[in-house]
Amino acid sequence: MALSTVETDTITFSAAMTACGKAGEWQRALQIFHVMALSKAQPNTIAFNAAISACEKCGEWQKASQLFSALAKARWEFDAVTCNAAISACEKAGKWEKALRFLFVMAECKVQANTITFNATISACEKGGRWEKALCLFGAMAQSSVETNTISCSATMSACEKNGKWERALHLFNVMARSKVRSNRITYNAAISACEDGGKWAVALQLFDVMVESTVEPGTISCSAAVGACGKEGEWQRALYLF
Repeated sequence: MALSTVETDTITFSAAMTACGKAGEWQRALQIFHVMALSKAQPNTIAFNAAISACEKCGEWQKASQLFSALAKARWEFDAVTCNAAISACEKAGKWEKALRFLFVMAECKVQANTITFNATISACEKGGRWEKALCLFGAMAQSSVETNTISCSATMSACEKNGKWERALHLFNVMARSKVRSNRITYNAAISACEDGGKWAVALQLFDVMVESTVEPGTISCSAAVGACGKEGEWQRALYLF
């Protein structure tokens, strides 16, 4: 075999941790990581990535953060995979400040942020009610030539809509349409809810029709928001049209 014993052990340990992560067994992944640290196979970037990703999948942001700190202390190089896993762990727990901190660390260390990085950070800000930060991050994607997608737009729109910034949410929806980014149910929900907040019943109905025509199945949120938009403006006949 071309690989040395240490290299083989490192690969084996990392594969085992990845398997545990996929099964939601983050505790077992960390046990394997600690056994690895005590063996001849010292953890490397790939091993740290596997351990952090296992914690991320279960929302264990504190463990993920501790592993990231240990990686930096050991002076191992980290990459976008490392940071994305740590940021996603924070996003799942709604720790937007921590997520932003990891993004800043990436910039300081000249690690290129990608679409996954920004999406997770924007979602963290959306969960934390920080619409301004979500909007700034969305703008930073364009400035950094990082491709936006449905998740980026949906999370930013939701952040704006949930905080009463309906004009900004609708503007983002129009940006999506011009950029030919595919809308999904979350996107339409945010846009129609924004119309309800802004009293734009006609636009809400138009969006609802477009949603149906684009084969995106309306859900409870989109229907309720469209009915609510009509109801608030006394357009009860229009509201009945949705049933």
